[in-house]
Amino acid sequence: MSARKVVGHLREKLSEPIDIASLVMVRIFFGLIMLWEVARYFKKGWIHKYWIAPDFHFRYFGFDWVAPWPGDGMYWHFLGLGVLALLITFGLFYRVAAALFFIAFSYIFLLEQARYLNHFYLVCLVSFLMAVVPANRAVSLDAKLGFCEGADTVPAWSLWILRFQVGVVYFYGGIAKLNADWLAGEPLRSWLHKRMDYPLIGPLFGQEPVVVLMNYGALFFDLLIVPLLMWRRTRVVAFAGVLFFNLTNAVIFHIGIFPWFAIALSTVFFAPDWPRRYLILEKNQAATSPDPRHLSRPLLAFLAVYVCWQLLLPLRHWLYPGNVNWTEEGHLYAWHMKLRSKSGRARFIVTDNAGNEYKISPTRYIKKWQARKMAARPDMIHQFVNYLGDRLRAEGMKVSSIRVDARVSLNGRRRQRLIAPDVNLLNEPRSIWPKAWINPLEVPLHERRRKGRKK
Repeated sequence: MSARKVVGHLREKLSEPIDIASLVMVRIFFGLIMLWEVARYFKKGWIHKYWIAPDFHFRYFGFDWVAPWPGDGMYWHFLGLGVLALLITFGLFYRVAAALFFIAFSYIFLLEQARYLNHFYLVCLVSFLMAVVPANRAVSLDAKLGFCEGADTVPAWSLWILRFQVGVVYFYGGIAKLNADWLAGEPLRSWLHKRMDYPLIGPLFGQEPVVVLMNYGALFFDLLIVPLLMWRRTRVVAFAGVLFFNLTNAVIFHIGIFPWFAIALSTVFFAPDWPRRYLILEKNQAATSPDPRHLSRPLLAFLAVYVCWQLLLPLRHWLYPGNVNWTEEGHLYAWHMKLRSKSGRARFIVTDNAGNEYKISPTRYIKKWQARKMAARPDMIHQFVNYLGDRLRAEGMKVSSIRVDARVSLNGRRRQRLIAPDVNLLNEPRSIWPKAWINPLEVPLHERRRKGRKK
């Protein structure tokens, strides 16, 4: 079959009409979960803690220009996010609301690298896709008020692009677990041992068979859950596994909205009409069922580019030398979830033009939560060095060099130097290229860190 015929067949399949009910439920779930997330930030005081109180924010490469709103602007920004989440839930001005939510949430995401979480990145991607798919053509105020044409069907690509996105997260999350540390039980073993005081189930976390079962269970869950959800005969059992896995994570690890978000997104693998069968969602008799139309070439090109981007971006860490969990080069946006436990400290040795040396603690200039995260991440250390140099010069010091003494433990290993101690990081350009000043990981996993002693 020629390439043209393959593309034509694919366009025809992706254009076939399917029931909109599943897509409507995803829209409602997404809006409600995002509204809950916004409420959590107001309730727990996180808006001030993470975006107003710090004098300095760690930026992602290429986004140094992103800055917080002045004054009470961040509170208004989050309030706007809540309003947009409500509009998405009820399907009012849906397209505009979803697009603005994507922009507004991505702005929050880009403000602080020390707050990077995989599920924040996933929210950015899903909100982008929600702005593309026609999830407001049923059970929405847009359809009721005549702002869009009501319909009981949507083109198949609308659901398949969401299925693809969820599949990417699980697949790459499983592939990333195929590393020596995870296969040896770390860092999950250490995390479980710290939770042995949990009521009822806590003592089980100290049993090695339980650790092995949970460790390899998580690996096979990530690798197999999407195929099992796709196959009708195993779908119900697989979804029960989704519930058990994510609810267990919610109880043990307290990871915010992610378990609930993952459960909601997993429903895209059900038959498109499942809400009509189980939630008594009736069809709109006045709705139209448009004839299937081929995907336009621009839309098909967009989908192809998006799919390639999602498939290739998580693989870029193979272009860098060393262990990605140590160097962090290529770690972001790759679905490397719960793979590393890093702790350490970083001190900064400043030399002035007269040759005088000063050891400076980062907590003099940034918040403790930022300093803890920064100590084990080379790019953030590099950012702080440039910021520290500017601050000290503004204070009147003539700075000639800043070197870093960073000693880090990965997954319970004995601490070792992360940064070459003789390198003046002020002279090193910030770039996406491999950094020669990051020391390779040399301490094996069996050389454990001794608790209570500094290394």
